[in-house]
Amino acid sequence: MQTQPHLQALLAVAEGVEDLETVTLIDVLRRAEIKTVVASIETRRMITLARGTRLTADTMLLDVLAQDYDLIVLPGGMPGAQRLGEHEPLGEKVREQAKAGRFFAAICASPAMALQPFGVLRQRRMTCYPSFSDRLSGCTFVDQPVVVDGNCITAQGPGSALAFALTLVEQLCGKAKRNEIAKAMLVG
Repeated sequence: MQTQPHLQALLAVAEGVEDLETVTLIDVLRRAEIKTVVASIETRRMITLARGTRLTADTMLLDVLAQDYDLIVLPGGMPGAQRLGEHEPLGEKVREQAKAGRFFAAICASPAMALQPFGVLRQRRMTCYPSFSDRLSGCTFVDQPVVVDGNCITAQGPGSALAFALTLVEQLCGKAKRNEIAKAMLVG
């Protein structure tokens, strides 16, 4: 497997983010050998996800904000997505990421609850958990599992978590790496 040592992803997490989305993102990005930093926006590294899974983040978000990342990704789930969307240092980092033309991504409730308030969805095609689409403005909701619009990648929910994670790998590392990871995971 060819390594991707120069690629780094930041996965911001909060109390109540969606279990399946969070763990799938960590797993698939790390399988692709993308250095994935799981950073808590809370006052502690140990958090409880939406379905009760306990997760210990690698670090605190405030300690790694000065670094640049090839990708910043936000899992969904409530109330985690709302907590992410209310975290202004994260919002500033995502706006900087978008302006620099680097990848930013979110799944489930987070496109509507975090990316929308951060102001990075204007004029974009995107998706989110369908029941949150009424919270969107200035962008075009597309009812598809995963939507790529330039450097913005969004997905609908837990059922699309694997396709979303593989799409992130493809955007960062190319189709061959995506196919290699999918094949190793027995993804049809």
